Amino acid sequence: MKIFTGISVYPGIVIGKALLYQEDDYSEIPRYTIGQEQVEGELKRFVDAVKDTVEDLQILKESSREMNLEQSAIFNAHLLMAEDPDFHYQIKARLESKYENVEWIVWEVARDLCQKLLMSSDAYLREKAADVSDVSRRIISFLLGVQRFSLANLAEDVVLVSRNLLLSDILTMNKTRIKALVMDLGSRTSHTAIFIRTFGIPSVLGLSNAVREINSGDTLIVDGEKGELILDPDETALERYRRKLAEYSHDSDKLSALSRLPAETKDHHRVVLRANIELPEEAGDLERCGAEGIGLYRSEFLFMGSGKAAEEERQYLAYSQVIKTMKGKPVTIRTVDVGGDKILPGLPRNDEINPLLGWRAIRFSLALPEMFKTQLRAILRASTEGPVKIMFPMISGIEELEQALAVLEEAKAECRRKGQPYSDNIEVGTMIEIPAAVVTADILAEKSDFLSIGTNDLVQYTLAVDRGNERVSYLAQPTHPAVLRFIKQTIDAAHHRGIKAVMCGEFAGDPKAAALLLGMGLDEFSMAAISLPQIKNIIRGVNMADCKALALKALACTSFKQVDALVESWMAEHFGS
Repeated sequence: MKIFTGISVYPGIVIGKALLYQEDDYSEIPRYTIGQEQVEGELKRFVDAVKDTVEDLQILKESSREMNLEQSAIFNAHLLMAEDPDFHYQIKARLESKYENVEWIVWEVARDLCQKLLMSSDAYLREKAADVSDVSRRIISFLLGVQRFSLANLAEDVVLVSRNLLLSDILTMNKTRIKALVMDLGSRTSHTAIFIRTFGIPSVLGLSNAVREINSGDTLIVDGEKGELILDPDETALERYRRKLAEYSHDSDKLSALSRLPAETKDHHRVVLRANIELPEEAGDLERCGAEGIGLYRSEFLFMGSGKAAEEERQYLAYSQVIKTMKGKPVTIRTVDVGGDKILPGLPRNDEINPLLGWRAIRFSLALPEMFKTQLRAILRASTEGPVKIMFPMISGIEELEQALAVLEEAKAECRRKGQPYSDNIEVGTMIEIPAAVVTADILAEKSDFLSIGTNDLVQYTLAVDRGNERVSYLAQPTHPAVLRFIKQTIDAAHHRGIKAVMCGEFAGDPKAAALLLGMGLDEFSMAAISLPQIKNIIRGVNMADCKALALKALACTSFKQVDALVESWMAEHFGS
């Protein structure tokens, strides 16, 4: 038995047989020398293959015209690359200098370009390597006249295992037979992830080298919630996951019945449950989960995916799509949280020793006011489609909040000058993510319509712990007394001002934290959609008075271990687990 850890893209548990799908149905690309007089002929073969590739991509794009904006943009990016003059120049130059067949030249040029991209420190550029590979392999297939095995004609249920997939593979595959998908490449925001999330297939990407160790027919367990793949599970693992599958099915039926019920305690204290999303297509599943809107719409994909800050019209369409999908339920859009370790290609960057303490989030936006105003104008225009809230990330003090609000007023003035309508009822919230914001939360509340606690960063900055550093990540405990006191202080500051206290970090979706946060007075919880039914089930099973008593005891604890033991005991007493 071997366990691989990757990136969860879509949740779910699947036990099944592997189907190993290699990218190449040709086992080896031929390599041979050509004469100088053959260069023009090879170049013509390349041009013809590119033409066929472009036609193929156009057909795929037309056949998927009902796909969303981001998916359509992927096809556009592949079309641009296939016809890229620099790519064509490199092929021509290498043909004329090396005198080798064009299939080999295309593979070699693409390989060199992919290696450069994969060595980049920039996540966006690393992901572009998959696009280069996709387009070049499509061209090579036409040059070789290869007919690829179709994933549309599967006779049995499988767990699809691949290093990478072409867009044509994803669009044409038999989605009823493919029960789960695992891949060596990819990330949550990769092009593959954008599509498979739409199809609702449990998936784990970014496994690195799993393909090398898996054969068709091997038994696999895919845990799409934990982002794990188990190869050749032993009987203990199989039995454990069979029980989880049975529980999952039973719980899904039970919890789905809660979707239409309010998030209300037994003594009728009402709170609001919303969902966090990263991509527009995720909004389609939220009604089924019982979300009362979107508490955190991360807008980074519009800035990372295109290699630059997206133009206003593209942002407007993306925001409008989500707002329309939510059918009158509020959508809270966080302004872009990039910078530091997430620099956009094509925009200024500084190499920083401590990027997480540097030029990021609201600091980045305020330093680039035209880009910031473009985003704000797009949000304002989209607000005519339904209720919208704007949220500013990583505010450290009133000065930054006032600057951000001033830019928002400029964006409104520009919309008015252009005759572009927008809603007059847009709430503006401040994210509480760093100790300075907590300590001055009473001041920030004066100019905020709500305060939203981002626990992921709040834990990191409060405890001086880099979550990505495995040597110290064990210290990143949201139940640390300092973090709990900061959460309580923020909630109290919001309530003193008469505004709502919201939480959109991972802690809001932790079942063990639900009663504790209720007792501390949290008004709104926003979390991954899959966590919503379970959190609602807990809320509907408790009394507010009991939760307040729990919170008082937890705030008096002196260590996170004491808090965890207290909450665990309390949950066992009230829920028997």
